[in-house]
Amino acid sequence: MNKICKVFDVKYPIVAGGMVWCSGWRLAAAVCKAGGIGLIGAGSMTPEVLREHITKIKDACNSQEKGTWGVNIPLMKAGVEEIIEVVKEELPPVVFTSAGSPKKYTKTFQELGIKVAHVVSGSKFALKCVEAGVDAIVAEGFEAGGHNGREETTTMALIPQVADALRKAGADTPLIAAGGIASGRAMAAAFALGAVGVQVGTAFALAEESGACKEFKEYCTSLQEGDTMLVLKKLSPTRLVKNAFFDRIMEAENRGASAEELLGIIGAGRPKLGMFDGDLIEGELEIGQIVSQIKEIKTAERIINDMISEYNTIILEKFA
Repeated sequence: MNKICKVFDVKYPIVAGGMVWCSGWRLAAAVCKAGGIGLIGAGSMTPEVLREHITKIKDACNSQEKGTWGVNIPLMKAGVEEIIEVVKEELPPVVFTSAGSPKKYTKTFQELGIKVAHVVSGSKFALKCVEAGVDAIVAEGFEAGGHNGREETTTMALIPQVADALRKAGADTPLIAAGGIASGRAMAAAFALGAVGVQVGTAFALAEESGACKEFKEYCTSLQEGDTMLVLKKLSPTRLVKNAFFDRIMEAENRGASAEELLGIIGAGRPKLGMFDGDLIEGELEIGQIVSQIKEIKTAERIINDMISEYNTIILEKFA
């Protein structure tokens, strides 16, 4: 059996990334019911809102589902300790952590019966995950949308390097590939490079069940190659769609603006303005490079089924 399916007790080794303003209980539940791992994105939630989403997904999903659900926690989030307390009380089956040290909470969660995965952007950090004893590692290339690692290593280069580092260390921690994955072809490529699971963001951000607004989803299906770029490298590198807000950030960065000035331009609630409220001009539109290949809005179930069907076809045609 596939290692990710075995560790997390799911039908398919496909994770829906926990994305701000996109990954609410509806999307996570739809992915769970379709056989994958559906994550609630706590990065844009208050503790009270997170508890509400957990309550709703508990009602929507039960032990008879094909997949499972969990919570994604960016450890750099302001007030993360309150989010941690909600998780400790509500006991989701799975937690994915990112943007911080895996050592801080992994054992705490595991002692409560929660499976833990941590997101990294390089081999050095993957080995720290092994030391922390995580149940799985997500290695994310810089094609991904939203916040990225500073190394700017592509998924194609990152996955085999992390897989080799884990093997040399004698670690059998299963590896999940992320960044630029939205198809069965990409899933087959990730597996060939050493991963045993994939984390998908952009495709699920544009799913019918995503919490993102209709305007954002429809606009993203019209994007072409080169319409996103990694910026905000003095703060936290973030992949954004090119719009008026993006242009202001680029102009400031090109003239050497300080981190403080960049924070002033961003202001409060910029991602919500774009992805949830639908301001396509002044909003912060976070999405991955693979968006140029997505031309329609699908259900989460169809996204998973299409990926598995294409993956099986590729394997039969190329490796039979």
